Amino acid sequence: MKKTVIFSILLCSFFCAMFAASQSQAVRKKLDTPKEIQGYPCAKGTAWFFADGKLNRCEISRPINIGDAKIPFGSIIALRPDSKLDFVQLSDDTQIAGVTCRGGSFQGPAGGSSTEFYLSGKLKQCYLAGNQEVQDVPCMGGGLIGDRRGHAVQFSEGGRLQSCKLTKDFRGWRRGELFQPGE
Repeated sequence: MKKTVIFSILLCSFFCAMFAASQSQAVRKKLDTPKEIQGYPCAKGTAWFFADGKLNRCEISRPINIGDAKIPFGSIIALRPDSKLDFVQLSDDTQIAGVTCRGGSFQGPAGGSSTEFYLSGKLKQCYLAGNQEVQDVPCMGGGLIGDRRGHAVQFSEGGRLQSCKLTKDFRGWRRGELFQPGE
């Protein structure tokens, strides 16, 4: 238990340092009112911008659609320097492409696991909100900290399951193993 707590703290520190490093190239600005920026409805509060003035990330003030997914208000969107979506931190558990992706965390409503999309808007990966059957495969729910809580479920752009950790033995694979049907 003690090793798990220490590992979780170290892992969290590592991710926080990585995030801080990426933000060091971005400029923080306070939005006094909600504002539409590059087509995204940013909420009142803190938003980050790249040095060239393009939006880096913000909390959204209303639900938005990304592909077939309806992203709940309060989620955080993060963009790459080319203005393409990098990832989303969901404010609430959200149904996307037939699975329920984990939202929120101990850090706040949108401070946890990231959900990624292909440029086409199709789901690329998310952490499941609890154990779920994904395309008839028993996949483990997960979160950002610690492998014991699972693994991100990954999909091909065509929507086929690429990998997940198993909640039970399945087709010769053992419980807890990373299932990759293409292997």
